[in-house]
This record gives sequence, structure tokens and C-alpha cells, in this order.
Amino acid sequence: MEIWGGLECSINRIGNQYFNQLEHAGYDSRPSDLKAISALGITSIRYPILWEKHQPQQNTVIDWDKTREELLYLRGQNIEVIAGLVHHGSGPLYVDILDDSFSSGLAQYAQQVATDFPWINHYTPINEPLTTARFCGLYGLWWPHERNDYSFLKILFQECKATVLAMEAIRTVNPKAKLVHTEDLGKTHSTAPLSYQADLENKRRWLGLDLLCGRVHQNHPLYPYLIENGITKEEIAFFETSIGMPDILGFNYYITSERFIDEDLDAYPTHTHGGNSTHQYADIEAVRSSKVNILGPYPLLKEAWQRYGISLALTEVHLHCTREEQMRWLQYIHQEAKKLEIEGVDIKAITIWALLGAFGWDKLLTQPKGNYESGVFDIRSGKLRPTALTAMVKALTKNENFHHPVIAGGGWWEKNYRVLYGNLAQEVVGNFNGQPILILGKTGTLGNAFAKICAKRDLHFKLFSRAELDIINPAQIEQIIIEEKPWAIINTTGFVRVDDAEEEQEDCYNSNTIGCKNLAILCKKHHVKLLTFSSDLVFDGVKNHPYTEDDEVNPLNIYGKSKVHGEHEVLQHHPNALVIRSSTFFGPWDEYNYIYQVINCLKAGLPFIAPHDVMVSPTYVPDLVNTSLDVLIDNESGIWHLANVGGISFAAFALLVAKHQGLDESLIIAKPIQEINLSAKRPSYSVLASKHGCLLPTLNDALKRYFQEVKLYDFMY
Repeated sequence: MEIWGGLECSINRIGNQYFNQLEHAGYDSRPSDLKAISALGITSIRYPILWEKHQPQQNTVIDWDKTREELLYLRGQNIEVIAGLVHHGSGPLYVDILDDSFSSGLAQYAQQVATDFPWINHYTPINEPLTTARFCGLYGLWWPHERNDYSFLKILFQECKATVLAMEAIRTVNPKAKLVHTEDLGKTHSTAPLSYQADLENKRRWLGLDLLCGRVHQNHPLYPYLIENGITKEEIAFFETSIGMPDILGFNYYITSERFIDEDLDAYPTHTHGGNSTHQYADIEAVRSSKVNILGPYPLLKEAWQRYGISLALTEVHLHCTREEQMRWLQYIHQEAKKLEIEGVDIKAITIWALLGAFGWDKLLTQPKGNYESGVFDIRSGKLRPTALTAMVKALTKNENFHHPVIAGGGWWEKNYRVLYGNLAQEVVGNFNGQPILILGKTGTLGNAFAKICAKRDLHFKLFSRAELDIINPAQIEQIIIEEKPWAIINTTGFVRVDDAEEEQEDCYNSNTIGCKNLAILCKKHHVKLLTFSSDLVFDGVKNHPYTEDDEVNPLNIYGKSKVHGEHEVLQHHPNALVIRSSTFFGPWDEYNYIYQVINCLKAGLPFIAPHDVMVSPTYVPDLVNTSLDVLIDNESGIWHLANVGGISFAAFALLVAKHQGLDESLIIAKPIQEINLSAKRPSYSVLASKHGCLLPTLNDALKRYFQEVKLYDFMY
């Protein structure tokens, strides 16, 4: 079983606007991407030669220069190309996916591709025809935004006809060309009253493949459905004489591929509601319901193998989740595929999908660009940054065992806490025998946040107080490391009282410099990853635009100086350590933050004094912790800036909070920092940005989630 790779390359149409994933990813501006991809060791790549991109105007001469250069490079690396011609698209503006202009147009384009690149032996003319037909013709999400069975079926028939004609055209140039046909590997589960609807959907999921394999005729179980919804006998007859039998059946299995439909509408949010002419029902991800257990890829692939007897491949393996869950998902899919291979199923490969990540799938590609989810590489810095998945994929391509402590424990889809609708007994999480993460700072905001989020992410950890592990005591640190055998230590301890530091300099330096140095020396000695935190107060504020990691430090107070010295000591003694600078943070799980101070003061009817001339990057603790963990798992090192995007003054921040809570804004007293009696000098500007890209959401987005979380937390506790 081989390891293939693929680029998320959808070009879908909303109205008259095309959304281009590779354009969002800046792919064309980075000529070195394929070099990094080829270094993974993959044997084949699903490479986009997309119709909408290369021939947006009819009868134009196609400029193949960049495509030719890349294809020749891949050929030189002995990486087989699987050419994708349409990926969730409806074709250029001059064709209509509802009629033969689409199928005949794609055939003409396919022949041009084959003529110019005769050495390409594998093609996917259309990716996931059934999924595209549903989104375009049944759900109205993509062009032509129809919501009826007739449009759905017309689009599906056109896509399948286009696949047949495209392969016929390609084979006039290259008779050896093979069809790698891809489709979603879905399954619909249901309550008993909706079994008829589930039965229809479970038969319909094979319809595209049945057409290509010449299986749709008068005895096909969906034949009456096709005729009743406007498909003609002539349209069906085309596939009886023009068979487009795939050479490889590529299936894409996502955690959302299995669905559950339930007529109990009150049990589900309104956005899940839909129905047919007989019943209204909710349509949800099966994994989120307590009423059903998902089957997973193993039995579904086996079903496809038994039905068609054609070589299989998993042509997209990807999960939008935390880093360890992405790794757990890949391991899970790989193991399921290996089981099939051992049983004699001809499974050619699994495909590492979204190598560069993807944009906007959380909104089903209905909005421009959309939120980014990283893949094997993270591209937010404008260049490819390898994630932990990179090392995992390289190991798989070499058929080597891959180990990382965070993979232990299984994925969230296997746990009871996967359930959002219904109830299952909650199992204990974070209970592993493997190497833990040691979190230092049991009494602090950040330490407790790491513990809470590690538990939620099922990461094995142990939380220590200063009494249990004092970083000023090297012997105690080493003893704990030897006993616990951690793979990483997260240090959230430190002297944090900025003004008191001016008088308590020795204590400040002991905690923020000497203690960090001790940790670095001993973590290096015992091969333990170290994550520790620094501050935006290492800067002097003379800039008027955000500071990045490359900017020169020049602290104005003792606290900032202690942090600078701490950074230096850590990286000098443990170059692979990770130092994260952040700013004023706020979180939903304790009252020791700026927002609580503002709210409590205003609720008491008291004035709240805040400087209007000090600009900072308020940072939401869950965002900071989750991203810190991802970067830690990625084995990144050096200094990183992590802060929510958006600079704001303390006074403006207080006003924003007052507005959101409907409190008296007139009680916010904005003053210059010099008029506020503070012992330590602050930089007037310490907004943070990162050369690694925007890794955290915007401040406004964070505030919205903060107030939602606080409301939920107050309700629960």
C-alpha cells in the first residue's frame, strides 16, 4: 500500500464568483512547494490541472508554462501524477453544468491536457461527482444553487457523462490512461420511521459509480426514482453503451461522511433541520449522536470492494482538528486500510490530503477564503512550515513505525465525549501509561488553563505546584524528570507583578531568569522538550506597528529585563526550547484578568481608570494555550509571538467590554499612563505580530467566544 499526497484545490462557484483554494493558499507565489512535498517520499500526487483556472475563456490558447515546469519536476522525482481536471467545480462561465455544454466542453479540455502532457497516465476528470451534485443541485450551496432532485440528477448525469467523454478523449492520445475516480465514502443512519429516507440515500450514494460501470438500467433499484424526477431513458441509455469503468475507485472518508437523520427536531439546533415531502428531520454528523455508532472506513471500503471488485484507494485523508487529533486520525485510517490489505482487498494507497491545508470548509466554501485549517504544512507565514504530520508522513512512506507520545489514547471520535446530541457516560480522559507533559504552575491562570485544555484534548499531563517542584531547585527538577520521564515540560510559573518587581528584583530574577535557566539545562540533559513564556514588555514601544520575533528587545522595567535574560538563558542552554511571548491575557475560568476587573468595577458603580496611550494585544487564554500546544507538538523552537490579532489601548478595551455588557461607559476614565501611579514604566506600544503568520483569531472573534464561554461556565458552575 502506497502513500500518495494531494492539494486541496477546489474551484467552486458562488453566483458568478469563483473561490479558488490554491489562490487562497498563495500556491503560485511559492515555486519551492513541490520540493518540500516531494521530500515527503510520496509515490503519487493528486495534481490539479483545473479547467476553470486554465481555460476560463472559451477557445483561448492555454498558457501551460508553470504547469509544465511543475509536471516535469514531479516526473523527474518519479512521482506519478494523478491529474485532476474539475474539483468541486461547475466549469467555466461559458458552459452550463445542467446540459451537454459541460460534458462536451470538459472532453475537449481533457484532450488538450493529454496532448500537451502525454506522459500523464492517471486522471480524475471530476472529483466527487455525487458530492458536487448534492451541493450544487440538492442543497443550493454552490452554483447553480438549485434545491431539487431534478437538478441534482441532471448535474450528476452530466458529471458522469463528462467523465466518460473525457477519458475517451484522453485515450485517443494516451491509450494507457487510467481513470482514478473519487467519491465520498458516506453512509446514512436513521431512526426507524426514517429508514425509507436512509435507504434512498444509501442507494443513491452508489449512483454515480453504477452509471460509470454500466449498471443502471430498468432493473436498477433507483430507475423509477430517476424517471420520476425527469431523467430520460436516452440519458440512462448513454451509460449502457458508453461505459467508463474506473481503474481505481478512490474514496474520501471524513469524520462527517456518516450522517444520522432523526425526526425529533426539538433535540437538535435549527440549522440541522430539513426534510422531504413526508417528514421533517434533523440531519447531523452520526459521530455526534448517542443513538448510533459510526461504522468507520473499514466496513464501508469492504462494502465497496465486494460491490465492484475494483482496486481501491483512500484518496483524501484529513481532519480539521488539533495537531494530535490529526495524527491520531491518520494513524487510525492507515491501520484500517492495512487491515483490508492483509485480508486481500486490493487497496492501492492512502492519500495524505490538504498538504497545504484548506480554507473555508467550516462554512462549506460558501464565503470568500474563510477560516484556514493547516495540513501537513502550515502556510500562514507565506512559506511552508512543516507540522508534526510531516515527520509522520515521512515515516509512513518509508514503512517505518512512527511514535509520538501524544498519539496515545485514541481519537475523540472513539470517545463518549464525541456526543453532542444525547447522553453517554463520560469516561476518564488523560489516563495513559506513556510519557506525560509536566505543567508547572498549579496555582496560576495559565497553568490551570493548560491542565484544563490538555484534559479536553486527551493529552497525558501532570500538574505541579511550586511546593512540589520549585524551579529554583535544580536537584528537585532533575529528580522529578527522572521519576516522571516527561516528553515535555510547560513552564507557566514566574514573577508576574510588574510594579512589585521594581522593589523585589531578586525574587523577580530568580523566577524569571534563574529558574528558567535551570529548567533549560536539565531539559536539555534529559532530552525533554521545554516550553516557557515571556512577555510583550521586552520591547520599548518606539515602534508604531506590531513587533515581530525579529525586532530588537529593549525593556523599560525590571520585569521586562528579567524576561529578556530568561529568554537568553533558555535558548543558550537548550536551543530546541520554545519561548512564547504573549500579552495581557483574559480567560473564562478565573477572575484574575482585566475584563473581570472592568466588569466588577462598573457593576459596583465605581469609576475605572485606564490608560488611553498604551497599546497592547489582549490575548484569549484558550487560543493561546491551544496554539502553544500545537506548536509544541510540531517541535518548533526559538521565540514565537502568540497574540490575538488586533492592537487596542487599555481604555478602548475597557470601553469595548462595557459596551458588550451594557454597562455604564461613562465610568471609564481614560488617562495618560503618566497620570496613573505605576512604579514600572510601560512601553506605549507593545502590540505583537508573528513572522509565522496570524496563528490566533482576531480580538473581536476572541471576545465573542469569551463571553459565550463565561455565560456557559457560570451556568454550569
